[in-house]
Amino acid sequence: MAVVQGIKEKVHLPIYDSVVVPGEEQLGDVEKSSTLKFFVDVQHKTKLETNLLSASLLPHYNTFEARALRVVVSDLPPQFPSDPTATTDADVLQSNPANPDQEAQLNVDTTGKPVDFGTSGTPVTASLEFGLDQIVELLQEANDSADGTVDVLPTDDGVTLSAPIGSGGAEAEIDAGDAENAGGFITLTEDDLWAMLDDIPEDAQPLDAQIIPNNGDGSILSKLIYNTVTTFYVGEKVMIEMPTWFFPSGAGPYSEGGKFSTHGEPNPTATFRFAEPIFIDKQQNFRVEIEIPDKDTADELQKIYGPFFIWVVLDGYMTRGVQ
Repeated sequence: MAVVQGIKEKVHLPIYDSVVVPGEEQLGDVEKSSTLKFFVDVQHKTKLETNLLSASLLPHYNTFEARALRVVVSDLPPQFPSDPTATTDADVLQSNPANPDQEAQLNVDTTGKPVDFGTSGTPVTASLEFGLDQIVELLQEANDSADGTVDVLPTDDGVTLSAPIGSGGAEAEIDAGDAENAGGFITLTEDDLWAMLDDIPEDAQPLDAQIIPNNGDGSILSKLIYNTVTTFYVGEKVMIEMPTWFFPSGAGPYSEGGKFSTHGEPNPTATFRFAEPIFIDKQQNFRVEIEIPDKDTADELQKIYGPFFIWVVLDGYMTRGVQ
């Protein structure tokens, strides 16, 4: 449809762009720099990620009055990859059928078959090789338990059982199904799992705040907003530059419980509004940058695992041609 000449309409039409970290990937895989740039790269993004069509430019010959700036950070549960892996060894225990609270070492006879509870034999040991996702899942279960432990079954992925019953006392593999039928299990403590996590390459280790949220290490949200500086450029002129906590989201979920973090009350008015509108002229470049000034903090934040979104929203009025 043709544009009506000489007539413009003014609509409340915010513009937004985002940095997105897919599940099982880290922020450092997506953005190598310590400066996150918005409205600069808008290609191959969905409407969830941006509503801009051209990098750093308004559509057609539109103009825009920016009235507010919001920074919105997602609070989605992270997804961890199965690789890299870490290994450890542990004893295999057996519960007493007559008294499940009673435990002892699981033993096997010379054929590798489990013996009855309390019967002497050759002790079985477990070799465990778990991926990062499995380590974190077990660590969270242990943290939630009353005694800080979690049980692993012999048939679980990554578990290999063995005992020295071969010729000359050589290690032989024990059937996991037989061990589980005999009541066998492996108990891991939080310390065991943290030690496995320490064996993961350092650059692949998640932040503690993503492993055990709200454990005194703060949250990803607080680490971002209190350690970064947000700058709004029109042309190459700085229109505003402040720590990111200055720009509440005014959006997103909200809970009065103690286990939820939010960057501002989810109310459109609960955000930073410019004292005077900032005008973006037609075909004028603009962008927003979120910079992490401290190198150590930047290295730490690059370990954030997705799914993870950071949106920057310029809320205001678009002036455009009438069709």
